[in-house]
Amino acid sequence: MLARIDVRGTSGDLRAVLARPDDAGPDIGATVAEIMASVRVRGADAVRELTARLDGVDVADPRVPRDEIISAADRISPGLRAALEVARDQILAWHEAQREREARHERLGVEVNERIVPVDRAGCYVPGGRAPLASSVLMTVLAARVAGVPEVVVCSPPDPSGHVHDAILAATAIADADEVYAIGGAQAIAAMAYGAGPLRPVDVVVGPGNAFVVEAKRQVFGTVGIDGLAGASEVVVVADETVDPEWVAVDLLAQAEHGPGGAVALIVWDEAVADKAELALDALLVAADRRDEAASTLDSGGRVILVDSPAQALDAANAIAPEHLELMCSGADLLVPLVRNAGAVFVGANAPAVIGDYVAGTNHVLPTGGTARFASALRIADFQKHIHVVRADADALARVGPAARSIAEAEGLAAHAASIELRQRDSS
Repeated sequence: MLARIDVRGTSGDLRAVLARPDDAGPDIGATVAEIMASVRVRGADAVRELTARLDGVDVADPRVPRDEIISAADRISPGLRAALEVARDQILAWHEAQREREARHERLGVEVNERIVPVDRAGCYVPGGRAPLASSVLMTVLAARVAGVPEVVVCSPPDPSGHVHDAILAATAIADADEVYAIGGAQAIAAMAYGAGPLRPVDVVVGPGNAFVVEAKRQVFGTVGIDGLAGASEVVVVADETVDPEWVAVDLLAQAEHGPGGAVALIVWDEAVADKAELALDALLVAADRRDEAASTLDSGGRVILVDSPAQALDAANAIAPEHLELMCSGADLLVPLVRNAGAVFVGANAPAVIGDYVAGTNHVLPTGGTARFASALRIADFQKHIHVVRADADALARVGPAARSIAEAEGLAAHAASIELRQRDSS
């Protein structure tokens, strides 16, 4: 089930050895571009037609009425509502800890400070096709709220009746989203970026999604800001003989059950650990509720990577740059400083990635597809702008102006140099 890759005895960069093939398909970019162009030109009419064609349901008015959003919290079970509220409080606490103070600096008489200003309007995409990801509502909307965004919009695919799932609606009420629309896929990203009927354009689009959603975010970047490219779920588990193999197996299964396009990898320096974990995974898969989704991921993106040592295990993990990295082995804390590329790290056998998905408080919108080499988890800074404010009096300009003038002259920008020269001449 899991392909085995043996890098024992290999030195140097492992990225080429461990790279996954690009399985997005050759036509996805063109397909998404057609969707984006249609929505950009025809707005709400295109969204309705695309929803009917791609989701199989005609939604005349995709905006969810406010009373339906509020009442959803009463339609879900009390246990789920309480759980969402626990998650909300955890997520709020972590994101509030991310608040930055505005930097201030003065040197040579030039005073510089920055203003941290939220965007005016944020759009949050919440997957709802294979699973109604109510937790993604909390992760995205709450981060925007803590950042100070005054208007927060949620888009999520309609179910066969044309409605957004109650768990997602309840989460939008608990997180205090302003607007909710029953729109999914690339057309939702286009609608938020360009506007469609009652859905006015946003400034930033965030949230995870399938390959079409990720490609749509890539294509609208520049028209709006995006958080990153959060696609199909991934996990890398580093394990040794000290951990119950069934715990290893269930954590691999937990990410695999999200479905096609994902990736799971087990990294070991003892082949017997891999053998036991695979046997446990086989047993769990037989009884899995989402067996088909998990089996698809395991067959196409499941790997066991054999290494020489814990240090090489981290070299392999860094080469993969996974969304989730679990260190389920003795001395796990000692390996954390070796992590360079990962969306989130879970240390020890009792810290599975699943708690990060829901209740650790950290954001579960994480970089995938190797983008953890340069990207980070969703943060409140993704909803904010840092505006530099500069003040200088005549004395300060006299100190720093000559340097600016010299650089401008070297660059051949005469008007730049004149901007300094005129002020210095008039003040002398």
